[in-house]
Amino acid sequence: MRPVYIVGAGPGDPELITVKGARLLREADLVVYAGSLIPSALLQYVSPQAALYNSAELDREEIVRLLEEGARADKTVVRLSSGDPSLYGALAELVSELEKRGIPCEVVPGVSSFLAAAARLKREYTLPGVTQTLILTRVAGRTPVPEDLRALSQHRASLCLFLSASLAEEAVSALLAGYPPDTPAALVERVTWPEERIFTCPLAELAQVARREGVTRTALVLVGDFLKGEGAPSCLYDPHFSHSYRRGKK
Repeated sequence: MRPVYIVGAGPGDPELITVKGARLLREADLVVYAGSLIPSALLQYVSPQAALYNSAELDREEIVRLLEEGARADKTVVRLSSGDPSLYGALAELVSELEKRGIPCEVVPGVSSFLAAAARLKREYTLPGVTQTLILTRVAGRTPVPEDLRALSQHRASLCLFLSASLAEEAVSALLAGYPPDTPAALVERVTWPEERIFTCPLAELAQVARREGVTRTALVLVGDFLKGEGAPSCLYDPHFSHSYRRGKK
């Protein structure tokens, strides 16, 4: 039996899917894709002969049944997830359900939207002299969040909030417990999609900007001094820094 391939589609730009992911889509006999989160341009890789299902219209049991039936028929089956499957991709429950049924699976990583957002802004999350830590989290809504955002804000690390644009006021209120009001923030909507929009402002004004611009979904919130782009030079490339591949200059 062939494995079910759980493929990360990347952030939206069809050129940002991995080479392996694109190849598997071309070879697939059956594709179940997250239609509410993946632009139709990515489906250009799928063969016209392949069976194509939009999981926005399906529940968990229906998705698993399609994948299982395809695998047992010895078809090449792809579950196409947005971004990277390991981040808010319902990966754990899908792998568990497939394993219960004796269906092998393979996960193919994708470029996450938080990486695409940093690329668009030309910023480095782990900026020397500023922070070497990045926090990926979300605001509690219908899905509970075990971690306390107010406590996380005390670290003043680079931070990226997923699935939180509609809760901007709650996010800002919690983050101001640790970050100063003038901390740089960015609201990145549909990154790498044709309709991408990016707004930058002080953290204290973020909720106002989100409300004014009508940003309520498919957007990331970035917070931290890394957005200034001002940090210490890297030691690794300092001409006076020695390491196993290069002797530093005296």
